[in-house]
Amino acid sequence: MLIDQKELQIKELSYTIRCARREDAQALSDLRLQLDGETENFDREQGEALIDRAGFEQLIQQDSESSKNLCLVAVVGDRIVGFSRCEGSPLKRLAHKVTFGVGVSKEFWGYGIGKALLQESIDWADANGIRKIALEVLETNEKAIQLYKKMGFLVEGILKNDKCLADGRFYHTIIMGRWQE
Repeated sequence: MLIDQKELQIKELSYTIRCARREDAQALSDLRLQLDGETENFDREQGEALIDRAGFEQLIQQDSESSKNLCLVAVVGDRIVGFSRCEGSPLKRLAHKVTFGVGVSKEFWGYGIGKALLQESIDWADANGIRKIALEVLETNEKAIQLYKKMGFLVEGILKNDKCLADGRFYHTIIMGRWQE
């Protein structure tokens, strides 16, 4: 699915939110690898479950052809600094919902890029009859949890001792959802 491009400015940083394009595939692969090394908020350690350029090309094509998927990028100048993805299901019993994920380069945290990607995804979902957006967030990612709550997401459950981080301790994953009446 495609959306209109949006130009934003926060704290003197100008950036664009737009749909991912085929030519973004290598930059997305590189950014995903970078993000996995910048934070433990993702399921992967750096280098695990790598999606290469060809994999991202396929994903972008699939998302642009599906009415239940949306892949967005945040661009500063000509550099992709963040992305988000909503993925739906072809199953009828799950056709009303999508799963949301987001990542922003640590260098650009604090500029509202994650919030802008989330807002565009919510607007897209609401405009396209998608009733539920679901996501998972690590319990230590307090800023993300606060943002999700402000944006209408509720805690639906907790996966206890779900992830083992670099410190050797186990942490909970919080399951959140936003329901559109």
